[in-house]
Amino acid sequence: MQSIRLALPGILFLFWAPSLAAGQNIDATKLQQVLGRPGQKIGAVIKFGFPRTDLQVRVGGVVIRPGLALGSWAAFSGTDDNATVMGDLVLLEDEVNPVMKQLRSSGFQITALHNHLLHETPRLLYMHYMGRGQAEHLAASLKKALSASKTPLGPPGPVAQPASEPPFVRIVEGVLGRTGSFSGAVLAFGIPRRDTITLQGTTIPPAMGVAEAINVQQAGPDRVAATGDFVLTADEVNPVISALQQHHILVTALHGHMLDEQPRLFFLHFWAVGRARSVAAGIKAALENVAI
Repeated sequence: MQSIRLALPGILFLFWAPSLAAGQNIDATKLQQVLGRPGQKIGAVIKFGFPRTDLQVRVGGVVIRPGLALGSWAAFSGTDDNATVMGDLVLLEDEVNPVMKQLRSSGFQITALHNHLLHETPRLLYMHYMGRGQAEHLAASLKKALSASKTPLGPPGPVAQPASEPPFVRIVEGVLGRTGSFSGAVLAFGIPRRDTITLQGTTIPPAMGVAEAINVQQAGPDRVAATGDFVLTADEVNPVISALQQHHILVTALHGHMLDEQPRLFFLHFWAVGRARSVAAGIKAALENVAI
């Protein structure tokens, strides 16, 4: 396996990405033409980001950068004629049902709808979905559904980067003992589970939403904000909750993202604000209870 880091505008990923079975391949160029933006190839998965750069979202006094928690995404696998797309859309309340209606009219499954954050302004909901069929048709249907929201669909602009890497990046990476991907002022980690995840008999690669996701941004002098989700089996859920709470990290949601995956997975979202070393120590303590 090879370590792959990638940074799409407003959405960041870091994965160990094994290739899928030989012969599975999608023409990335065609999908990029339909969706009007570049994708990132991770093994046999092609992933696209649709950051909500149109929104200014706050949690308390923290302004959320798109890469921290505002990144809609779509991941395609399979072949041009027999593809699967899975993803997560960041939506305002009044966008939820128009987008859902468009997805369902194209045969997509809605697999979850819920919060990821608490006390954010404006309120956000996250819609998880899955579609199967011809790859270009899936991409066109997804774009049509997104057009029912205010999600920016034009070519993405350049991602603003700090003039120099802020000190918190080295601190968090040092505590976690892992290298992340720093882009758009957000440090992101995607950590795959050891076990194999399947959906209707097909292996789901980490890049399709089943890796531990941790995102960190600056939140003021000597402070960071961190959020993301731990992907857990049933017996891991409460040990992770306890580890987070012992380090004063808030649990903001616990739910599913898929309908019939094996093993059954629970997605535990969190929120932390504090000194980089302290926040990272809490995340590390939680990860020690996960099969990674």
